[in-house]
Amino acid sequence: MGKNKILTESQQIEKTIITTYRKSIWSPFIKGIQEFEMVNDGDKIAVCISGGKDSMLLAKCLQELKKHRKVNFELVFLVMDPGYSSNNRQKIIDNAERLNIPIEIFESDIFESVDYIDDHPCYVCARMRRGYLYKKAQSLGCNKIALGHHFDDVIETIMMGMLYGAQMQTMMPKLHSTYHKGMELIRPLYYVKEADIIKWRDRNNLEFIQCACKVTAKKNIDLEYDSKRAEMKALIKQLRKKYDKIDMNIYNSTKNVNLNTIISYIKNGEVHHFMDHYNESDKNIY
Repeated sequence: MGKNKILTESQQIEKTIITTYRKSIWSPFIKGIQEFEMVNDGDKIAVCISGGKDSMLLAKCLQELKKHRKVNFELVFLVMDPGYSSNNRQKIIDNAERLNIPIEIFESDIFESVDYIDDHPCYVCARMRRGYLYKKAQSLGCNKIALGHHFDDVIETIMMGMLYGAQMQTMMPKLHSTYHKGMELIRPLYYVKEADIIKWRDRNNLEFIQCACKVTAKKNIDLEYDSKRAEMKALIKQLRKKYDKIDMNIYNSTKNVNLNTIISYIKNGEVHHFMDHYNESDKNIY
């Protein structure tokens, strides 16, 4: 009889994804990949790693997918340094080594540029970061970038759109890039809940960077209490106490839209109002 194989720390952490957290992380991950056809033969995917728990788990899930699935695709693990402190940069490097993620780091001056912006600096920063990532990924021959947004991000986006934007919209599982021809954005953790990511992190005694932005720290912007997303997170948490499936119902409302009961909707920039055809027929125009 052969001896039991002794797993390295990174292998043990990988194993928890498909064993301990198979139901809560691996299965929802696979569901999103399959339902939205995120990974195809011949893809070269740039996994965008910020250094937080979500992007690090995303990297491990995609590594696991490549290891066990028959789809032929390549992975590149990109870390853009927008001006991190030396401590935060080193923490990302150390965690990547610990988790056996072969990262490639490139620099940008985004934090320096955003430092001069007072109106919605976080929004501007996010747009700039995505642009840099698209450009770098494309230069490496990638056709997709993968971001670590999870299910809670999706629900919070829906709620923010309704309560603060007066519109019904959601964070899409994948998108074609508007400005980088042939590039696509995918969100493989689309169905994975943040609480389960936190459990995976804590179960494996992992410690990742939080918000590493020098600008928000310098301007004393309290992201936890002053952002609309944080307000939505708190609201949804409260609603879950009353009904534990509330978040799934919020999400499903974007899949079960009944256009017969919608005042108006926008498609490709054109507004369609129910009054436009109200008197034309007794049929369900919408």
